[in-house]
Amino acid sequence: MTETTIVHLLRHGEVHNPRGVLYGRLPDFHLSEDGHLMAKAAAGWFAGRNVAALYTSPLDRARETIAPLAAATGLDPVIDMRLIEADNKFEGEVFRMGRLVDPRVWRRFANPFRPSWGEPFQEVADRMWSFTQEAREAARGREAVCVSHQLPIYTARRLAEGVRLWHDPRRRQCGLASVTSLVFEGEALVRVEYAEPAAHLVRHPSIPGA
Repeated sequence: MTETTIVHLLRHGEVHNPRGVLYGRLPDFHLSEDGHLMAKAAAGWFAGRNVAALYTSPLDRARETIAPLAAATGLDPVIDMRLIEADNKFEGEVFRMGRLVDPRVWRRFANPFRPSWGEPFQEVADRMWSFTQEAREAARGREAVCVSHQLPIYTARRLAEGVRLWHDPRRRQCGLASVTSLVFEGEALVRVEYAEPAAHLVRHPSIPGA
């Protein structure tokens, strides 16, 4: 009999960002009021599950998202740099109506397959997969919850599903406070599951990759 272990990749909740900044790894971007409600909804979704370990990206919004679950489980979240948002050369730029307002930076879109504007997809996939394997081992036979960001989570999912890593950011299935679950039997990944426990709280579109 093999043990079933689940590594849940939880995206953070909505961020207070009235200017539309692509905040990336910038400090002091915190959850909005709705974002805190999303974090509580996500914590409620995990109620009754056999959670053995909590992990989080070091960024404020991720740590705030894991807080309600930490309080509910009594577990101390472990900060892991491999869960951090992807590096992005557009960090700090302002988006309006979903578009960058400064045409001088458009040249950074030269190679969408790598991508040319930030951390290569393969590097993101490698660090996320390395982390996932350690989390699986730590939670063997139980479940681990790991708060990260849209691009790292979706890249890990694409790697797990064996599809190409480059993709259209507008089509990512990775909503705010969503849960992408990697289900293992022993060391073998057997399926990927997806849930949106806070979907009813999403009122505003988010910037891709945030």
